[in-house]
Amino acid sequence: MTMMHALADAVDPDQLNSADEMEERLREIGATRYHSLHPFHTLLHSGKLSKGQVQAWALNRYYYQSSIPIKDAIVISRFRDRDIRREWRHRLDDHDGSDGRDGEDGQEGGIERWLKLTDGLGLSRDLVTSTARILPITRFAVDAYVAFVRERSPLEAVASSLTELFAPGIHRQRIDGMLAHYDFIHPEIMTYFRTRLHQAPRDADFALRFVRARARTPEDRAAVCEALVFKTNVLWAQLDGLHHAYVTGQVPPGAFVPEET
Repeated sequence: MTMMHALADAVDPDQLNSADEMEERLREIGATRYHSLHPFHTLLHSGKLSKGQVQAWALNRYYYQSSIPIKDAIVISRFRDRDIRREWRHRLDDHDGSDGRDGEDGQEGGIERWLKLTDGLGLSRDLVTSTARILPITRFAVDAYVAFVRERSPLEAVASSLTELFAPGIHRQRIDGMLAHYDFIHPEIMTYFRTRLHQAPRDADFALRFVRARARTPEDRAAVCEALVFKTNVLWAQLDGLHHAYVTGQVPPGAFVPEET
């Protein structure tokens, strides 16, 4: 399954006659499609990958992480309701960090925390932040997500973020599994995942309340569910690419090649 299947994964509006039915369908999508189920993640969390393979995952994932605030800025631009813009704005600080110019203490953002992970894995920041050596499918999938929130309805843009409903579980798997199985992973480089344990539920709660209130017709509710399907496909496609390149050994020209190979 890849993200190109998204338009074919239509949801029947006749089965979505209430917000409760929609939420039940959303949770079913997460239970059956979230990328925690991908074989690459099973290998990652169970200690079956080499350091070079973990480096490849972190390097490619940086492109997704660094694109999230761009996506969120687009979501903000879709709304004239300033209360919604205010609610969504903290996501930018969560990822980009803040410098304290407004009288508050500055805070480190998720992108910096991810770079601490890649630092700890022995990757140079220039290599990581250039994104020059990521897989083509990584760039294609992430760019498709950014385009989705720009081009589809504001309701669908918000709904695509609902993968955050399921994120805490995979973050716990990463923290516990990677610390337990890899001697090159240390607690201080895992701060991104620990921080997201409380940020993701807060964000998911707002997005879920938003779609429950704003998706007023069965067709709207189907669009919400299909947006979540699309997002799960985006995440799944990235892992498909990693598995093909770094587990089966088909690294495309120009992409990162671990030194150990």
